[in-house]
Amino acid sequence: MANLRFVDALREGIAEEMRADPRVMILGEDVAVGGAFGVTRGLVDEFGHGRVINTPISEDTIMGIAVGAAVAGKRPIVEIMFVDFITLAMNQLVNHAAKVHFMSGGQLAVPMVIRVQQGAQGGWGSQHSQSLEAWFAHVPGLKAVAPGSAADANRLIRASIRDDSPVVFIEHRGLYFRHDPDGLEPGESVLGKAHIVREGSDITLVSYSRMLTECLEAAEDLAGKGISVEVIDLRSLVPLDIDTVIESVRKTNRLAVAHEAVVQGGLGAEIAARVQEMAMDYLDAPVLRIGAPYTPPPASPKLERAFVPDRAGIAARLHRMLSYSKEEGS
Repeated sequence: MANLRFVDALREGIAEEMRADPRVMILGEDVAVGGAFGVTRGLVDEFGHGRVINTPISEDTIMGIAVGAAVAGKRPIVEIMFVDFITLAMNQLVNHAAKVHFMSGGQLAVPMVIRVQQGAQGGWGSQHSQSLEAWFAHVPGLKAVAPGSAADANRLIRASIRDDSPVVFIEHRGLYFRHDPDGLEPGESVLGKAHIVREGSDITLVSYSRMLTECLEAAEDLAGKGISVEVIDLRSLVPLDIDTVIESVRKTNRLAVAHEAVVQGGLGAEIAARVQEMAMDYLDAPVLRIGAPYTPPPASPKLERAFVPDRAGIAARLHRMLSYSKEEGS
């Protein structure tokens, strides 16, 4: 399965779990014909309309059905076409799916996956391009993952389906049709474990989802200038593998966090706070947060490109960070 596309890796991971467990089912708008981006294409041919179920255009209804089905023993996968539309289902997700296990004293589980697509790419505008992962990370009872490669998309969707908690599975539109040259080697992924994808000694750079690509390219650019960047792919946002980040910071003494979401209130703020609480003595510079400006995503392609952090901007800010901290140290 070399040179696998992200969208195909997702589909195959879902199919594997549906073959293994008859309780797994899919709910969403047009999922029987593939959904908005083709992730579920062809699954109805194998599993039938009883397990791949087209729903009305009502996110609140879809989420409510899924919560009830999960409590009753099914393992539903919900497709929300754009993460922006999950606003219409937040009552069911936040006040019910996330709370049932706690409020029942652990007697009830809600094993469901909520697939959401997010990110600014293609000029879809302010109501279809937001990155809202910090919302989910703030809610006790929810888990959240954001794969940045086809291999992790496959492994993490399987791990999410098997988990007994509601898992928000965040997919970036800009990754769907990218090919993963490494393909899909045998292996398992677990929720809550980050991955060091590039080792380095000067700066720790933490990211996830599509921004991981920009970070790796920025690290490669900086390597040509003699700067060694260690890049960590969080993969799982909740649970958050802060231990891997802390261990890296103790080696590099500098930390930057890059994400596509706006900087204010983003996941980078949580990571920065935890590192400064747990490893402040190891930091030679303040933690750097890199993200989008505090404005809705624009529809103009030119403005959209300026809105999303890129390799050049990330590399420039890391270079300034390193230069500043060295000057301060001297």
